[in-house]
Amino acid sequence: MDLEKPAGPPAAAPAGEGCLVVAIRIPVRIVALVLVVPVRMAWDALVVAGRFLNDTLLRPLGRALLWAGRAVFVWPFVGLWRYVLVPSGKGLVWLGKVLLVLPAIAFYRHVLTPLGHGAIWLYARVLTPIGAGAWAGAVWLGRYLVVVPALWLYRWVLAPVGRAVVWCGKGLVWLVATVVTGIGAGLYWIARILVVLPALWLYRWVLAPVGRAVVWCGKGLVWLVATVVTGIGAGLYWITRILLVLPALAVWRWVLVPVGRVLAVVAREVGDALGHAWRVAGHISLAVGRFLGRLFRWVFVEPVRWVYRSVLTPVGHVVRDTVLRPVGEAARAVGRATRQALAAARASVRQARADFRRMLLGEPADTGKEPQLTHRREPVAPVTRTLEKRTE
Repeated sequence: MDLEKPAGPPAAAPAGEGCLVVAIRIPVRIVALVLVVPVRMAWDALVVAGRFLNDTLLRPLGRALLWAGRAVFVWPFVGLWRYVLVPSGKGLVWLGKVLLVLPAIAFYRHVLTPLGHGAIWLYARVLTPIGAGAWAGAVWLGRYLVVVPALWLYRWVLAPVGRAVVWCGKGLVWLVATVVTGIGAGLYWIARILVVLPALWLYRWVLAPVGRAVVWCGKGLVWLVATVVTGIGAGLYWITRILLVLPALAVWRWVLVPVGRVLAVVAREVGDALGHAWRVAGHISLAVGRFLGRLFRWVFVEPVRWVYRSVLTPVGHVVRDTVLRPVGEAARAVGRATRQALAAARASVRQARADFRRMLLGEPADTGKEPQLTHRREPVAPVTRTLEKRTE
């Protein structure tokens, strides 16, 4: 425990901790302990109450709700699926197989297959020879009525006319190409003399020098603007550094950093104090809880246990020996008498039924054995189990 007396000499303060840290630590820990103890005790009480409530109410209630949910939502659907939908689906599958699949297979096997085989035989044995003769005749007529006149027309009319047309087209193409080539050459020299050479001279002796001059002027202007901007920027930089950066740096270095370190130390000590107070409060809460538990046991549990052991148990034994056992014996005797009376009544009814059947139908045929009356619910004497002997 943190509050126990250390066994050895007191440990030295960690490096870097001064009197300010020690002066802050003790008051903060005292205040934190005073503030945290009620919170920790309330938290432990809530934990105990929550566990008791969970064990005695919430968990049984959850199990009951789970069982009710299964009984209301799951089991009906399972029963519906298992005992209604699955048998119905199997019945529908069997019905579809009987009404659709098997008739379709029988129709294909006993109707369509023989028809197909007959059609193939008819085509191979009858239609093929007739079609071969008709095709040969049609080929012969087409050859002498169409092919031979078409070949003669192509050889002696169309081929000479096509050659003449091709020769005339080649001459016309050569003439057009010659004329177009001459015109193009003339236009090329005219464009070179009137457009290209003046443009080259203008670019070389006018545009290039003017462009170089413009570029030199632009570079000078850019250098001038860059120099001016650099000077203005340097001035603004030093003004900003002197008026803003150096004061801000001084405030950060000489004010904010020390204050932040102090606040960090305070925050660290507060956190350590809260942790220490929380652990100490846990021990205090544990001790208070044990004290309350023992007090509850001494005030309530032990008297109840003494009353149960010293008063209720002897009274219960007396009631059991003087009331319950005689009542049980009387009830068992009444039960035995009732069973015997019922057995006698059943035997009388069977005997009366046998006499009535014998009066109406006569004596039964002699089988050589005498009929014996046996009790259906009571064993016979030789095989009855007793305390002195066993059933053989």
